[in-house]
Amino acid sequence: MSCLWSVFTKPWAALPGAELGRLIAGIGFGGAEVPVRDTAYVTPSNAEAELPKFTAQLRAEGIEPISVASDLSEPVFAACAEAGVPMIRIMADLGPDGYAASVRHNRELLEQAAVLTQRYDVQVGVQPHHGRYVSSTLGVLQLLDGLPEQFKLVWDAAHDALAGDQPAVTLPLGADRLGIVNLKNVHYVRGDAGWKTNFVEAEDGLSDWPAVFAALQQLGYDGPICLTAQYSDAGVPVEERLARDLRFAVTSAAQHPSRG
Repeated sequence: MSCLWSVFTKPWAALPGAELGRLIAGIGFGGAEVPVRDTAYVTPSNAEAELPKFTAQLRAEGIEPISVASDLSEPVFAACAEAGVPMIRIMADLGPDGYAASVRHNRELLEQAAVLTQRYDVQVGVQPHHGRYVSSTLGVLQLLDGLPEQFKLVWDAAHDALAGDQPAVTLPLGADRLGIVNLKNVHYVRGDAGWKTNFVEAEDGLSDWPAVFAALQQLGYDGPICLTAQYSDAGVPVEERLARDLRFAVTSAAQHPSRG
């Protein structure tokens, strides 16, 4: 199948664009999601000045920015528009007032952002996330129901598996909203405080990546696929694990060529 192999660059969030571009291009990627957060090289407060320069440096190294991981403030929208970044990725957090109230609050925030998606021609991608967020693909789709087409689903292999779902079910249901496909993997380990999530390499977790590519082939998906470079064990360099995962993903995708 045809896609833009991308990576979430959070592990190297402090690097300037040129150095980051050379690093991830050397691993084999052609695209990147860039964190625009207070802990990163580009922050929400400096994004309007820095993001266009940062993305130009990435492009000079052959890396196309697919999205930023940030907030829905107007300066971030303006920076993305100036830099040619098509999407802002967020997650829908759950507060102490309960699930239903939190969903209503998130929906209000998205509705308020709709005018900014139009003004700046920048999409909003919402990703499910295990824990204190809307955690399932179907929950995100319900949250987005009725919003303009600029609001997209960022499907995530690990969090879909943690929700007990299957890509053959959730990817077709989300096909009309599908903006980015995230690849990472996870399983549970027992600790002193009970079971906890442990993010692992492609072949070691609950998510079946070949099944993901089979579902994407059926959909004819040709958008970005983003490996999120998230591993709980810091004993092996991220770059080594990521290179192995990219090889596994490319091999799995090759077994499911795009239709037509």
